[in-house]
Amino acid sequence: MKGPAHSEHAQIAPVPRISLHAFCESPETARIIEAAAADRRMERAHVSVQTGGPLAAVDVYRDAATPHVIVLDTAASRSDLLTHLEALAEFCDPGTKVVIAGRTNDIVLYRELMARGISEYLVAPFQVLDFIRAISHLYTSAGATPVGKIVAITGAKGGTGASSLAHNIAFSVARDLGIQTVAVDMDLGFGTAGLDFNQDPAQGIAEAVFAPDRIDQNLVDRLLSKCGEKLSILAAPAMLDRMYDFPETAFDSLIDILRASTPCVILDIPHLWTAWARRALINADEIAIVASPDLANLRNTKNILDMLRAARAHDGHPKLILNGVGVPKRPEISVADFTKAVDLVPAGVLAFEPKLFGTAANNGQMIAEVEPAGKAADTIRDLARKITHRNELRKAKRNLLEPLMVRFARRPRAASTTSR
Repeated sequence: MKGPAHSEHAQIAPVPRISLHAFCESPETARIIEAAAADRRMERAHVSVQTGGPLAAVDVYRDAATPHVIVLDTAASRSDLLTHLEALAEFCDPGTKVVIAGRTNDIVLYRELMARGISEYLVAPFQVLDFIRAISHLYTSAGATPVGKIVAITGAKGGTGASSLAHNIAFSVARDLGIQTVAVDMDLGFGTAGLDFNQDPAQGIAEAVFAPDRIDQNLVDRLLSKCGEKLSILAAPAMLDRMYDFPETAFDSLIDILRASTPCVILDIPHLWTAWARRALINADEIAIVASPDLANLRNTKNILDMLRAARAHDGHPKLILNGVGVPKRPEISVADFTKAVDLVPAGVLAFEPKLFGTAANNGQMIAEVEPAGKAADTIRDLARKITHRNELRKAKRNLLEPLMVRFARRPRAASTTSR
């Protein structure tokens, strides 16, 4: 439980690329949070401040996904506060952290809130640094859960369109789901992220992996190219002036830094079989394999799935995406037969649409920009939801009698509107 401002300015770790929504009853608390959002330590966070307190939050999240952090500023009594939290819990997504800014300096209330899964309780009045310190502590203290999810997308065979889909899915995750996203082009010699997003960055992923002794968050931030409010890319040089032979752990530091600072990281892994590519696949939180409906793709998909099932026995199934289905006059394996052979139902099936995909590639655009109402754009949006599990969050109301701890998924404690 935090009290008035600290006199010392102890070092505070920067807040990662999270989304934070604050619902304030007090204009003074709103002013403090707005000032905190402008601080250098929170420059990577996306912060919005609204009026209304807990009741406004419940109303907003009836039909919207919750952010990484919800801040509730309230002068409500103990019983009313717990009632508000029960109502909010019905709509709160797993992984969301809740911070209460209250008026009561009561250790009994504090312990009860912690037992119910609330991440932190701040006692008003507090100062800017108190707020930043509390938010930073949620993600940087010992035992804190990393903020980011690593999604690896690869092709079962060259030419399946895996890179194009990886970039389009990253675009959809950022724009349609509002999640801060970084797309990482790991095909250093022939990568297409720069072309697909119509970017020509002077620096990119090569500067990170070729300088492992100096890689840190500041370097990675400088190498990222902004493609939108919530989307950045780490582009490949796509030049053949040097060899790109890497040891198995070459990308570990880069991925760890991105995981600690970015909610969604899409790895565009080229179709090759090296120690580092295998490691990136196995260690990802989510995996998608893009395949076309022919025999070589079927064999390769089955081999990749067998390897992953053996190496990730306790993880969920990879996602299978069938792309380029229905090429005229080309004998194909049916979707049903492909599914039966690999024992995996496709997460998405995209038809052969050379004009659409060719136009997007040549113009440096995404599918949703060329044909936003088309079936391909809808499928990509659906894949973005499935990969981030946003499609599963609103399907059923949760039992109000379940503990808040389950719904808020808080880490163990061992150790309006203004927007940016």
